[in-house]
Amino acid sequence: MNFGDFLDNNSCSSGGVAFTNNNNMPAGAITQARFLPQSLSSKPMFSSPGLSLALQTSMEGQGMSNVGGRRSRDEEHESRSGSDNMDGASGDDHDAADKPPRKKRYHRHTPQQIQELESLFKECPHPDDKQRLELSKRLSLEIRQVKFWFQNRRTQMKTQLERHENSILRQENDKLRAENMSIRVAMRNPMCTNCGGPAVIGEISLDEQHIRIENARLKDELDRVCALAGKFLGRPMPNSSLELGVGGNGCFAVIPSDFGVGGIPSSLPKPAMSVDPMERSMYLELALTAMDELVKMAQSDEPLWIKGLDGGREILNQEEFLRASCPCIGMKPKGFVTEASREIGMVIINSLALVETLMDSNKWAEMFPCLIARTSTTEVISSGMGGTRNGALQLMNAALQVLSPLVPVREVNFLRFCKQHAEGVWAVVDVSVDTIQEAQGGATFPSCRRLPSGCLVQDMPNGYSKVTWVEHIEYDESVVHQLYRPLVGSGMGFGAQRWVATLQRQCECLAILMSSTVPARDNSEAITAGGRRSMLKLAQRMTNNFCAGVCASSVHKWNKLQTENVDEDVQVMTRKSIDDPGEPPGIVLSAATSVWLPVSPQRLFDFLRDERLRSEWDILSNGGPMQEMAHIAKGQDHDNCVSLLRASAVNSNSNQNQSSMLILQETCIDRAGSVVVYAPVDIPAMHVVMNGGDSAYVALLPSGFAIVPDGVSGSLLTVAFQILVNSLPTAKLTVESVETVNNLITCTVQKIKAALQCES
Repeated sequence: MNFGDFLDNNSCSSGGVAFTNNNNMPAGAITQARFLPQSLSSKPMFSSPGLSLALQTSMEGQGMSNVGGRRSRDEEHESRSGSDNMDGASGDDHDAADKPPRKKRYHRHTPQQIQELESLFKECPHPDDKQRLELSKRLSLEIRQVKFWFQNRRTQMKTQLERHENSILRQENDKLRAENMSIRVAMRNPMCTNCGGPAVIGEISLDEQHIRIENARLKDELDRVCALAGKFLGRPMPNSSLELGVGGNGCFAVIPSDFGVGGIPSSLPKPAMSVDPMERSMYLELALTAMDELVKMAQSDEPLWIKGLDGGREILNQEEFLRASCPCIGMKPKGFVTEASREIGMVIINSLALVETLMDSNKWAEMFPCLIARTSTTEVISSGMGGTRNGALQLMNAALQVLSPLVPVREVNFLRFCKQHAEGVWAVVDVSVDTIQEAQGGATFPSCRRLPSGCLVQDMPNGYSKVTWVEHIEYDESVVHQLYRPLVGSGMGFGAQRWVATLQRQCECLAILMSSTVPARDNSEAITAGGRRSMLKLAQRMTNNFCAGVCASSVHKWNKLQTENVDEDVQVMTRKSIDDPGEPPGIVLSAATSVWLPVSPQRLFDFLRDERLRSEWDILSNGGPMQEMAHIAKGQDHDNCVSLLRASAVNSNSNQNQSSMLILQETCIDRAGSVVVYAPVDIPAMHVVMNGGDSAYVALLPSGFAIVPDGVSGSLLTVAFQILVNSLPTAKLTVESVETVNNLITCTVQKIKAALQCES
């Protein structure tokens, strides 16, 4: 888990996400570990017909100022081919001016022709002569009819974009005008705090001027801090209801503190980056179309979604989907398969905080650490309106992972659009932009495409939110190993259930961490509050490095090795560790493999996390039992925790290095799977961490397990080790080192099979 800012500071209000609070927690609104049942509200999410939306819900006819004649004229203008079909009349026939003018007869395109034209326009707004000729033959139109139609369509889109931008500017202008008027009123009527009467503005002494300047500086600093805290908490952070300004005669003028110093708002939206107008209009239209499709998929039931044979998981009816929807990013590439899933759950986070987390790439990665390998925001097209995320539109890229070397990382470039549909109701949608980038000349060969996917969030009582998550992906199945194809195809690998389960677990963890009371099941009396934060931060770094070693996707640059002495399904990689205080210097070797076991995921997880059974598979236990020295709870489930284990000596002749070693272990489990990650650490270093010291200088190399269900009754187990094979970064890797790591991972898998009595 990665809650960087929260673990870095002593204040609970500095976390990476914001929650709601009831009783004993710091300012913010995280409910204190009172978890609602998983019953869901059936209250409709879109009940108001007059909602204030960030953008129009349809680009067709957007910005029409008159619903009557003006709209019909524009629609008629769009469907015509301009002046191109007037019974053979030509614009150059000026010699026929003496003849009576003939009545112009316009050709109206058929719906099929318009659909074909619109489909090509989305991919290429500026077709060349060859494309126009081919399209005219296919649609039985003249070339100039096609040419004029595209000219008219580009003009219409440009007009729609200008109207939308003008609307945003008008709203911002109205807001600034209202703030200006409020400030003027407040300045004209200052109040004296001593007598309650009007303050007399007179000559200001030099001391009073200094006080006024210092007061303005402190107020500006306070506003910045409150604005930052408000983003994390998901609501405005109360600083002070009044601002004291020094008036004449020693009186203090009372001015409302809703305004920054000098009448400048304390929080302004981030400026949008420059984007080509035509490209921006295409992104806007794609975002609006994707939002409509997401809302439809999130709210519809049968026949669009049908229950699976097990009666639990929902399956998308592809025939019904294709009948009711038009592909917004083109047809499915040849050889690709479709994966679709939907999940609904209650999450202990409010809608504003969740939206802020999803729109910030760093917070998004921190919320889903085992799912997102890396992510970044490449371009901000629109930062939203009125200082909120309503209408925010940005280009992003991400690498999504399943913790197994047999499943390649999914690289996706997508558009993320946020929209507020009602009070306390938000939607965030993602859609791939590879089609637009290809039309602009960019060579892209994606192995997966993200169809409109995302979530609808509705505020519920007690700080909870109802989250409806939809995942709709097209991907190349041939790159996935046969062992994991059923898991990925069912949506369990990258699907909605995994996103919701991870979100619930992470929010539950942060709710407990921000609580002022230590859970009763915690066994960390000897650890200070700062020590708990340092241990959690160290465990967070350990788990992130473990995920990077399994998928070779982030954090470090790995080089894959191809050797004859390594099993076919074992992935071996190497890298050099130089000048990293969190790792021992030298050559690091990573080995990972995945196997199927005929045992349930819960039984396998319980076996691997139990310190009393660790000697049955772990060579670090020195053949004896392990003792749990500390236990820090991270959720309502007792198995979600960070533990500190100590290897007990079997006899007096035990290795001194083993007896002086501690093992830091983090375990996480939810409906989508579980992980057990551990690393040996030095006792002196852990004493510093347990007393609140900096954990960044504790060197560790993680190993562990990732467990997912196979969809029937067995489990898919991934085993991964990271080992320092040479303490000199300049040394060469030997074949013996590779064979040693390969033997270690093979022996560990065999021991696990033998202990669970599932040897083949």
